[in-house]
Amino acid sequence: MKILITGGAGFIGANFIYYELEHHPEDQIVCLDNLTYAGNLETLKEALENPNFRFVKGDIADRPFVFSLFEKEKFDIVVNFAAESHVDRSIESPEIFVKTNVLGTTTLLDASREYGVKRYHQVSTDEVYGDLPLDRKDLMFTEETPLHTSSPYSSAKAAADLFVLAYYRTYNLPVTISRCSNNYGPYHFPEKLIPLIISRALNDETIPVYGTGENVRDWLYVEDHCSAIDLIIRNGRVGEVYNIGGHNERTNLEVVKTILKALSKPESLIRYVTDRKGHDLRYAIDPTKIETELGWQPKYNFDTGIAVTIDWYLNHREWWENIINGEYKNYYEKMYGNR
Repeated sequence: MKILITGGAGFIGANFIYYELEHHPEDQIVCLDNLTYAGNLETLKEALENPNFRFVKGDIADRPFVFSLFEKEKFDIVVNFAAESHVDRSIESPEIFVKTNVLGTTTLLDASREYGVKRYHQVSTDEVYGDLPLDRKDLMFTEETPLHTSSPYSSAKAAADLFVLAYYRTYNLPVTISRCSNNYGPYHFPEKLIPLIISRALNDETIPVYGTGENVRDWLYVEDHCSAIDLIIRNGRVGEVYNIGGHNERTNLEVVKTILKALSKPESLIRYVTDRKGHDLRYAIDPTKIETELGWQPKYNFDTGIAVTIDWYLNHREWWENIINGEYKNYYEKMYGNR
């Protein structure tokens, strides 16, 4: 099969590319990424050496470009990771999120219809459900939970999900959607919570924590997310939404303290800052549907996953230091500038 993976130079997309190349070496993978601030071609350095992998630079909202790519490649499966995804950035510049997350998605859906894609999969987020109260541990997000967004980011993702489901109902396009809890692991962009803590702690810099740090997130190691998506695109029921979560709820403050302890750094590095606007209190995913229908189970709990993640960042300092220094932006020119 030939699979298009959009946003594959980002955190989860890149991990999915490596997962597919390892577990399905017979498939051909094409990565489409516009290499915006969070897209890092250096992340795909090893994949670029694989003859069954190809990288294409481009914008999913560029309709003529996308249609020409689909016409040329004749994709069997499309997996859309491409998205603006940072909540704080969405509060500052909402229009960028509408362009990529909504218009980009509809462009991919139209191209998938036009060129007979056998499965279109939308990678969404649990943030489309809004949040849960801190004092109701019995409540979790299911696939039937109403959409109730809090930020421009989650609103744009929810809009994209609704378009995907509308294309299934209106045009009978074979689609699936996954909504996952917070991911962590290798190649995570350093502005996100866990790599931010690791990189700053290693440099003995202060660790910013929103509010009192009591906001709760359900954490999932990225490889477990990749295995779930792989099951869905190959065995999931068309037209269905699947929630992916690992039952690993932690407060932000617990996450910070866990990493500081693992790195033998003092908690005095913690600095509480003004809370984010509209900050969701708690996320918790009920993954019963994907567990019962597709037999998915995560391999990692938070303790094992965070240990592997910390080791990766310790052993790949050049990768994240290049990002902090801005050097990663030069990698595309080094690779392709003269071609």
